[in-house]
Amino acid sequence: MPFDVIAILITLTALFSFLNVRHFGLPSTIGVLAIALLFSVVVIIVGKLGIPSLRSVAAGFVGQIDFNEILLHGLLAYLLFAGGLNLKIHQLSDQKFAIALLSTLGVAISTLLVGGGAWLVLNCVGLPIPPIAALLFGALISPTDPVAVLAILRTLAIPQSLEAQIAGESLFNDGVGAVVFMVLLRIGTSSAHIGILEASKLLAIEAAGGVGFGLIAGLMTYWLLARVDDYKVEILLTIGLASGGYALADALGVSAPIAIVVAGLLIGNEGRERAMSEETRSHLDVFWEVVDEILNALLFLLIGVELLLLPLHRGYAIASLLAIPLTLGARLVSVICVALILMPFRKIERGTIPVLTWSGLRGGISVALALSVPNREYRDAIISMTYAVVIFSVIGQGLTLRSLILRTVPSVQSGGPKASSL
Repeated sequence: MPFDVIAILITLTALFSFLNVRHFGLPSTIGVLAIALLFSVVVIIVGKLGIPSLRSVAAGFVGQIDFNEILLHGLLAYLLFAGGLNLKIHQLSDQKFAIALLSTLGVAISTLLVGGGAWLVLNCVGLPIPPIAALLFGALISPTDPVAVLAILRTLAIPQSLEAQIAGESLFNDGVGAVVFMVLLRIGTSSAHIGILEASKLLAIEAAGGVGFGLIAGLMTYWLLARVDDYKVEILLTIGLASGGYALADALGVSAPIAIVVAGLLIGNEGRERAMSEETRSHLDVFWEVVDEILNALLFLLIGVELLLLPLHRGYAIASLLAIPLTLGARLVSVICVALILMPFRKIERGTIPVLTWSGLRGGISVALALSVPNREYRDAIISMTYAVVIFSVIGQGLTLRSLILRTVPSVQSGGPKASSL
């Protein structure tokens, strides 16, 4: 990507972040997204009213940006590594069955329900779509995004078990959802027949391969970290792990998102405790917190300006509006199914199901996957529906999640002891 494009994006991100902190006070990612959307709407309106070339120039600039490439082969490596770095394995271990079910069975249920519903909706509004394409939409919209929700969760005395479930599921189901999407994409675009057995094999290879590769890469970096005591070099090693590990996993055909989350978890726990000095830990935390904040703000700016490229079509608008309750309903059903499976083994605390449902925000990975759909007749419909769900999710759910938690989670209301969840 040309340097002038990068310079403009970073400058806009800085300005929008300043405006949000100075005048709006929203959570950083939500604020940047809202201002970017407002900016895009103003450009569209001004273009329609008096300066038609303005939108053309702006859309031409945004059109130079390969969102799919930037996120899936750039930003995601660092965002997922930073997320894994800050999660505690003992918290995830306590909730491992809930996280595993939510990020696998939950994604599968949501993919089927959203895919089936999208097929019906699009056919009803006169935009017929093949069933495999509808399932593609279900797969790309099912992964939840930890970026916008974790900043809100940290401001509340939310039970650690519930926070671990939301964060852990979001980090792992990004990888699972991407793998399901890629398998469905191969089925939809391949001339050869791919059956359920072969599709399951592809899923297993990519997912298990990602876990295995992440462990190997993480252990190699851990070995290097244990043999040096220089925080600058150690931070550089973690950058190398996030960058090189993600790229190599991608080249080997295993799930790079899963690999980098696993590597981040290993370094953030064993590496932090056994291979780093207190000085290194302090500098490492500050560095990755800053990287995480900057890249998150840049990501949500990109989502906001992509509005300039959305196709305008009445059928797409109707389908997009209907996709929002469809996705929420599928999320609710998937959470209830997981709760029913776990109910014989543990108590489900009040508020767990609505909070897990409403905290399932969709984000950049859904937009990136939608933009990677081949240029077929149904591509614009998928992009429009994805965009509508993501915008509602981040702004609508993100801004109301805090009040929902305060109303429904007993320990947050009363300030009492930590409760368990699923």
